[in-house]
Amino acid sequence: MAVEQPLATPAGDQSRIHDIGYRGYDGPRLGRGYARLSLYSQTLRGSYGLGRSVKSKVLPMLLFAVMCVPAAIMVAVAVATKAHDLPVSYTRYAIIMQAVISLYVASQAPQAVSRDLRFKTIPLYFSRPIETADYVRAKFAALASAMFILTGAPLLVLYLGALLSKMDFAHQSKGFGQGLVSVALLSLLFAGIGLVIASVTPRRGFGIAAVIAVLTISYGAVSTLQAIADAQGSSGAVPWIGLFSPVTLIGGLSSGLLGGTNTFPGSDGPTHGQGAVYLLVILGLVAATYGLLLRRYKKVGL
Repeated sequence: MAVEQPLATPAGDQSRIHDIGYRGYDGPRLGRGYARLSLYSQTLRGSYGLGRSVKSKVLPMLLFAVMCVPAAIMVAVAVATKAHDLPVSYTRYAIIMQAVISLYVASQAPQAVSRDLRFKTIPLYFSRPIETADYVRAKFAALASAMFILTGAPLLVLYLGALLSKMDFAHQSKGFGQGLVSVALLSLLFAGIGLVIASVTPRRGFGIAAVIAVLTISYGAVSTLQAIADAQGSSGAVPWIGLFSPVTLIGGLSSGLLGGTNTFPGSDGPTHGQGAVYLLVILGLVAATYGLLLRRYKKVGL
């Protein structure tokens, strides 16, 4: 029985042709919108450690719990004592918890953008059908959404507890709505500031330290100047000094325009007109941070 022999190859010729199965893609092209949504979803999930290691979940979940536990305690006390109102207003809660909020944005803003800079994956994103504006919008919206979840969840706990305590429905609903507006603006402002700072350095540790420094030092300096102005009888300057810190910006907006309690030294808080100025400054800063991010990533993507 004859056996077929393989064809002999010339001596020294080691060339081979391999069919490794590459095929063209014939499916639907989902385009920029789907890519932008995927980037938003990935960043939002990553802000709470979802889809990442257990170690990455510890800090964001711990901070989320720290934000909600005091609200639950307040509700329990209100129910037990049959109080007619909550001990802390909806607009004031985020100001009281500003240290936790600052720590969260300081830890998650670098996570959202610094790793892309460190591992040089930005050009890979832009090789797909997305542009600089798509990347910036997705990251900005994702971190702002994560911040809104962090700051809005305890307000929801307070609201549900107030309804269970049979407090006035109209009054509590109005306060809850004002609180949501306040934390929504806070989320946009803090997310923008955190991302701008984090986008400057690929080192996550440097980004964390820089965000904490900007938020805490500015708040401490402004609070000190406000106290000095009030002690020297210049109470009229106190609301204007509050324009120079992200935390006091939200506090001034809440008390001046949203009917919240005054968080500044002295008995008189910002007027409605000054509250409108606070709102314009906040919106201007949000727009400025968005513009700075666009400018930054146009250079990075080259």
